Amino acid sequence: MQIHQYDTVIVGAGGAGMRAAIESTQRSRTAVLTKLYPTRSHTGAAQGGMCAALANVEEDNWEWHTFDTVKGGDYLVDQDAAEIMCKEAIDAVLDLEKMGLPFSRTDQGRIDQRRFGGHSRNHGEAPVRRSCYAADRTGHMILQTLFQNCVKHGVEFFNEFYVLDLLINDGKTAGVVAYELATGEIHVFQAKAVVFASGGTGKMFKVTSNAHTLTGDGQAVALRRGLPLEDMEFFQFHPTGIWRMGILLTEGARGEGGILRNKDGERFMERYAPVMKDLASRDVCSRAIYSEIRAGRGCGPEGDHVYLDLTHLPPEQLDAKLPDITEFARTYLGIEPYTDPIPIQPTAHYAMGGIPTNVEGEVLKNNTDIVPGLYAAGEVACVSVHGANRLGTNSLLDINVFGRRAGIAAAAYADTAEFVELPADPGAKVQAMVDLLRESTGTESVAQIRKELQESMDTNASVYRTGKTLEQAVADVQALKERYQNVAIQDKGMRYNTDLLEAIELGNLLDLAEVLVVSALAREESRGGHYREDFPTRDDVKFMQHTMAYQEVAADGSTSIRLDYKPVVQTRYQPMERKY
Repeated sequence: MQIHQYDTVIVGAGGAGMRAAIESTQRSRTAVLTKLYPTRSHTGAAQGGMCAALANVEEDNWEWHTFDTVKGGDYLVDQDAAEIMCKEAIDAVLDLEKMGLPFSRTDQGRIDQRRFGGHSRNHGEAPVRRSCYAADRTGHMILQTLFQNCVKHGVEFFNEFYVLDLLINDGKTAGVVAYELATGEIHVFQAKAVVFASGGTGKMFKVTSNAHTLTGDGQAVALRRGLPLEDMEFFQFHPTGIWRMGILLTEGARGEGGILRNKDGERFMERYAPVMKDLASRDVCSRAIYSEIRAGRGCGPEGDHVYLDLTHLPPEQLDAKLPDITEFARTYLGIEPYTDPIPIQPTAHYAMGGIPTNVEGEVLKNNTDIVPGLYAAGEVACVSVHGANRLGTNSLLDINVFGRRAGIAAAAYADTAEFVELPADPGAKVQAMVDLLRESTGTESVAQIRKELQESMDTNASVYRTGKTLEQAVADVQALKERYQNVAIQDKGMRYNTDLLEAIELGNLLDLAEVLVVSALAREESRGGHYREDFPTRDDVKFMQHTMAYQEVAADGSTSIRLDYKPVVQTRYQPMERKY
């Protein structure tokens, strides 16, 4: 077992992790640990844009952006955090421009902006052009730009180091434990400050836009160390995933004028959102799509999808603004988007919940107290700027604003803090877990358990939920957790053991799926991405509060989920009916 010592350790090298690293490495000795090579991180899959009220194309201001964020999040947004994000959005975009990001431009040379779902002028009056973009490769461009600047600043990367445990001693952060994929060795990183930026949890669902690596690693580590997870029942389903595959087709397509149509060719979003139409927020659009399918207006022989229609747009506009998604349609569906509508269905896309933090990225161990030296940013975290439903383009904004803030705060803490003493044999827990899986003679298959988990989550905890389906999901997940104790892997080797890696990831997904469905079952209302058909209205009296979920371990080693709640921070916007 090797022991390393750094002032600051960042877990994850996507947008949030690298944005934090750029700040931290200029202020403290920093290491970035990532189970992927940095430019393969999932930030690169984001397509449509990063929003900021630049007002380059039409009138806009950060207060309108804040209102849209709060309204889009169905008023579960902590408004102090939303105000910070929307104020700092302008500088966040300009910082990326100065770093070299090649934004699409207007004829006058300014950063171009386009419409995106849920973004409006004058507090919901009409759609507004707020999304700054680089064709439909915005996330890819952000990832490349941040990586180049990390190299410029001499950031130390430990690539293909999979963090499996968090070390806390006497209530303070002591470091992390990582598994090196290339050798199978355990490494301990002692650190004054740790920043989690390890991404989302979408692979608990079958139809998802998420990469295979998004298995909730950071959330699971925090949960098992007794820390809460906040608002995990709120999971966003993006309206336009490629039919049956879930591959993302950006909301920017509708921002450029794309239209959702049913089998009759009807522009059906006019029925559900008469003002915003196809640019209503994602939860509204996803439910509308399934409502059309349920009403028998779905497309294809099985009536299980609708169409994204771009055929009325000029080919030169598609080539300039949407080159990736048109190529996706050709590659994965064998259709020509110039002339044929694209079959789509909602796809599991984004976790609104995660490790609870304050606006400086400090992790909370309960409703009020922080864990000294521990920070989180990006999709792994919940500062609650997304509430119950994230607006499109706010994710790329979130990782840049709060990644920067977490990096600065972590380095400032490390500048004055002392190293916390490592616990005795700090890598023992991880070593025991790895050895148990490698040496297991069980009869259960990782692939089969994962398949059954994903099918149950798609069936029982997707866009529409009821108490009955959620009870079924709880039972399914708990049964699968029991079977997981008897899981075995075929590869017993040490080097690049992806069989072992997938087994560990499955354990994370099972724990987090349990948190999601238990939290969803307890929330007897409909809000944002959480829609209960048996409780179809929002209940601000009982449920205007964040869910805080804790994992409790019994004497026999079994686990259960305990729920607590904390109030939502409200400043200027009081809850009202969401109209689109």
